[in-house]
Amino acid sequence: MEGNIDKIAWICLRDGRMLNVRSKGKALFYVPGGKREPGESDHETLQREVQEELSVAVKPDTIRYFETFEAQADGKPEGVLVRMMCYFADFEGALQPASEIEEMAWLSYAERDRTSLISRMIFDRLHEMDLL
Repeated sequence: MEGNIDKIAWICLRDGRMLNVRSKGKALFYVPGGKREPGESDHETLQREVQEELSVAVKPDTIRYFETFEAQADGKPEGVLVRMMCYFADFEGALQPASEIEEMAWLSYAERDRTSLISRMIFDRLHEMDLL
């Protein structure tokens, strides 16, 4: 049995839309972020992953914890959960897909069905809070 997957995610909102990314060869979009390297803090993971995926620098003093979500992991055996610790943060630089990211999109709440299960949960929560 595979273990659960721990991820850090970046919630970036603009004009009632949330930034999502899609990896090469994948159909669904997801919230930017990724897995922690050994010994990394949440903040370090967030900064590294956002830099790797979107070519921008997260401003460390603006990182704010949002919420943690759990759901069945996409494409994994039943019962393997992904746990996503979500953070808001400002950034500097121009957003540009990099590394394994093929596409980025500012998705509205109405487009949430284009995203992974856990991303939909995040959309729902932000919508409840009138942020989307």
